[in-house]
Amino acid sequence: MNRALLKWLIAICLIEGISTLVLFFVAMPMKYFADQPQWVSVVGPIHGLLFVVLVLMFLVGRRAVPLSNGLLLAGLAGAVLPLVPFVVDVWLVRLLREGSKESAG
Repeated sequence: MNRALLKWLIAICLIEGISTLVLFFVAMPMKYFADQPQWVSVVGPIHGLLFVVLVLMFLVGRRAVPLSNGLLLAGLAGAVLPLVPFVVDVWLVRLLREGSKESAG
């Protein structure tokens, strides 16, 4: 198991999920209710970059970690659907813990 890549995947999944929340609950309200579109101009591209990185990391992680097909699909869905990255993160942490138990035992 590639534990280093799995740890990076967990971190990026969490960061991308947070960026979605910031985009939806900070930047977009600032654009539409406070007439400050620059928030979306800054947060939007950052979120987009994190989205692309997350998708690529899941595709690489499929073979490198390795991830099951179900976890890969959940991760790709999580990159698109809000709040799902946090659920997928829990599954990734469990996978990391299971890998630790196997290598220790």
